[in-house]
Amino acid sequence: MQIELIETFLDLCETRSFNKTAERLGLTQSTVSGRIKALENTVGRRLFQRSRSGTALTTEGLRFEPHARSLRHNWITALNATRDTGMAGVTMRIGLQHDLVGLEISRLIGAFRDTLPDTVFLFEADYSTQMCTDLVAGVQDIAVLYSPRTHPDLHFETLGEVSYVMISTQATVLQNLAAEQYILANYSPAFAHAHAALLPEMTNVSLSIGQNAAMVDLLTSLSGAGYVLRHSAEALIGAGTCHLVKDAPVITQAVFAGVNARNRHRAAYRKMLSVLRNHYAMRHVNPRSG
Repeated sequence: MQIELIETFLDLCETRSFNKTAERLGLTQSTVSGRIKALENTVGRRLFQRSRSGTALTTEGLRFEPHARSLRHNWITALNATRDTGMAGVTMRIGLQHDLVGLEISRLIGAFRDTLPDTVFLFEADYSTQMCTDLVAGVQDIAVLYSPRTHPDLHFETLGEVSYVMISTQATVLQNLAAEQYILANYSPAFAHAHAALLPEMTNVSLSIGQNAAMVDLLTSLSGAGYVLRHSAEALIGAGTCHLVKDAPVITQAVFAGVNARNRHRAAYRKMLSVLRNHYAMRHVNPRSG
C-alpha cells in the first residue's frame, strides 16, 4: 500500500498549495505533483483542480477525502497491531463534548501523557452526533460525549456524570423568576427530557441555547436565568454576577466514552478509558451550595 500517496493527498487538502505541502513534507514540488498524479491515476479521477487562484478539490476529491482519512487511520491501526507497545509514536484523536472542554482539561491531558508518554494527542471539541460518525468512519479514536448512538461498530461505557444548576442575575428562588428572562438550555436529548419533566412550566420560552459557554455569555451580557455547569456557576456566583436559584432542581447529565468496537480491547485504549473513568468519576453538585 502506497500510504505516502494518501498522506500527500491529505496534506494538500489542508494547505491547498503544492509548495506548502512540499515544504511540510520535506519533498520537492515535483515529487508532490508526481504523487498526486499517481493517486489520480489509481483512483481514475481528477482530485485537484489547479488554477491561477490556487489549488482546489474537485467534486471527486471532496468525496474521496473522508475515505482517505479512514484509509490512513486503518493503516496506522494495522501497523500498531503488530507492535507490542500498542500506540507508541502515534497521534490519537480525541473528541470532547463541547461543554466538557473546560472541565479540568489540563489535568486530563496530563493524565493521558503520563499514561502514554510516546503518544501525540489531538483534542477536538464537537457534538455527540458528529463524534459517533467519526468513530464509525475511523477518523476519531475515542470520544467523550453525552449522547451515544447505537451502532454495531461502536462500544460505549458510562464514565460518570456532570451536574447543571440554575443561576440567575436577579432571582434566588423559582417563584421570583420571570419567565421572559429564562433562557432554556438544550445540552442534549437527555437533558431536555429531564428539564421538561422537572420544570414543564419553563419549556415554552423565546430563547434557547445548546452550549454551556454560550449560556454563560448570554447570562453575563443579556442577564436572565438558565442552567450552567457547576464550575461555571461557581465562577459566576463568586464574581458576583449571578445568584444560585436555590430551589431549582439539579439536572445531571451522564458522560460516556465511545470507541470503535475493534479497538476496545487494545492495551492503549484500555489505558485511555481508565484515565477517563478516573477523570469523570461521578461528579455531583450540592443544589443549595454556591
